[in-house]
Amino acid sequence: MANAIAVPLTGFMTQRFGQVRLFVASVILFMISSLLCGLAPNMTTLIAFRALQGFVAGPMIPLSQTLLLSSYPRAKAGLAMAMWSMTTLVAPVMGPLLGGWITDNISWPWIFYINIPVGIVAAAITWVLYRKRESLTHKVPIDAIGLALLVIWVGALQLMLDKGKELDWFHSAQIVTLAVVAVVGFAFFLIWELTEKHPVVDLSLFKRRNFWSGAVATAVAYGLFFGNVVLLPLWLQQWMGYTATQAGMVMAPVGLLAIFLSPVVGLTIAKVDPRRYATFSFLVFALVLWMRSTFNTQADFGTIMIPTFIQGIAMAFFFIPLVTVTLSGLTPDRIPAASGLSNFLRITAGAMGTSIATTLWENRATLHHAQLAESINQGNIAATSAMSGLASNGFSTEQVMGQINRLVDQQSFMLASNDIFYASAVLFLLLIPLVWFARPQSGGAGSDAAAGAH
Repeated sequence: MANAIAVPLTGFMTQRFGQVRLFVASVILFMISSLLCGLAPNMTTLIAFRALQGFVAGPMIPLSQTLLLSSYPRAKAGLAMAMWSMTTLVAPVMGPLLGGWITDNISWPWIFYINIPVGIVAAAITWVLYRKRESLTHKVPIDAIGLALLVIWVGALQLMLDKGKELDWFHSAQIVTLAVVAVVGFAFFLIWELTEKHPVVDLSLFKRRNFWSGAVATAVAYGLFFGNVVLLPLWLQQWMGYTATQAGMVMAPVGLLAIFLSPVVGLTIAKVDPRRYATFSFLVFALVLWMRSTFNTQADFGTIMIPTFIQGIAMAFFFIPLVTVTLSGLTPDRIPAASGLSNFLRITAGAMGTSIATTLWENRATLHHAQLAESINQGNIAATSAMSGLASNGFSTEQVMGQINRLVDQQSFMLASNDIFYASAVLFLLLIPLVWFARPQSGGAGSDAAAGAH
């Protein structure tokens, strides 16, 4: 929630403090908050420090993109985008692998402590390389009302998404209240920001066809991607007997093809219509999710890993073309605000994708459980044979029914996973026309604009 609030403020804070100072300060504060998270004595304190960590990390992603692009000549902007996209897409997948290994073999606080040496190196290198290339700053009036409205509606939305499944969504008065606050708060925020002379979030960016089509396509696709990234390890750990490390290893191969193909995409993006690359990415994502929709409880490690390996192709062709479309035609001074706003949409969509995927997963599992349970009767030879076999091995009636129920649960959640994977594949196909709403771009227009950010 805190991160989602901070990200769209990047453009405003950059104007007041400068890109380099803001990025270095963000990294340093992130290290401090990581240390505090690791030292947290209880869950309440940990949640508070995690909120702080999320807020101070807000400017890091959009500014990392801006600073990296400013280091490359326009002709190599695509390569810079490739490097940036690899970390953005691979990190959410590799994170669970590293986190699972640390949790299984060391202890959970080290998930936070590991950020400290990395942060020290990042802050030091950034300051040494960029301190003499600071962006121009000027004192922009603080849009206090816009900021307050942003905190209210985003906070309500994130709390609704976080608590929705736990409280049974709109059957809960608390969730209904949060939804009303989010909708009303957003409406007031929209009206205020569109009429404010110095808005905290530059909504005028949505007047540009390339920005809104690229940003929305990126956000929805990322929501689908991230929802499935969360769902697959969850299914493997809860119903396939995988440890956290093993589930992470299933996801690890996704980076292999992405690492090799991303530079190729970056080097050729100036010669190819980025919409073609984005379309190809969505087609491969759809193929991968369709393959996962055919899984069963007998699927072995290799079978589950193959779609993950292929997904690396989709990831390589995902971010670079869509960011190119989103930023195309913008002047350098608007890049931080545009990057911050598009990343805000992406992060919010990721949270929504996770909540929707896990909620639908459990709801579909309940439906499949009821349907499978109806088929377990005296007329079902397989079920009768299985129960007789368990009883002959000394299991009591209660134990037999417990074992059967466990098998039904396993099948139910597998079928529910297949439903989510299949629906996600269809949605990726339906997203393709949105990409083509953007105007045809001459090669590398978006990358060129971004490259001139300094």
